[in-house]
Amino acid sequence: MHNIVARGNNLFAFLSSCTMALLAAIALSSFLFTPIPTGVVDITSLKVYNVNARRYRNRKQEVALVNFNLTADLNSLFHWNTKQVFVYLEAKYENTQGANNTVVIWDRIVRRKEDAHINFTGKNKYMFRELSTSFKNVPPANFSLKYNVMPWVGLLTYGEAARTSEPIEFPPVS
Repeated sequence: MHNIVARGNNLFAFLSSCTMALLAAIALSSFLFTPIPTGVVDITSLKVYNVNARRYRNRKQEVALVNFNLTADLNSLFHWNTKQVFVYLEAKYENTQGANNTVVIWDRIVRRKEDAHINFTGKNKYMFRELSTSFKNVPPANFSLKYNVMPWVGLLTYGEAARTSEPIEFPPVS
């Protein structure tokens, strides 16, 4: 009638279907609640310096140094389907040619709920430079703290935890 291979195949097909249905239910259940993380981004200083460009030693390029205070409570993002949360501070501005630029200047990976309260004071982790080599006549930048929730099962979710209350002007080169 049915040999052992056919019975094993039916059993594994049934178990695979049950596992996929369970994973789909887990992924869909992550959208049932809406987390509301809170935070404050305070830019204490923004300075612009001239440095040598990496590729061209005889060419100057402007680099911005941002000092900031960051406070965020990301506990609401952690639940049973959260593997880790990627948190980053980004600067969004428009250059003189009219192109919108978004630059990540600081980031952190939060792997545990116990570490989800962030209180950081410091400067940008990554170089913040304008591709047109100068911040002169560039409109003010908006700074925002954003997050990316990486679940065990399901889709990545993005959001914003904090934003500066008003845009920050780029000062002249010091």
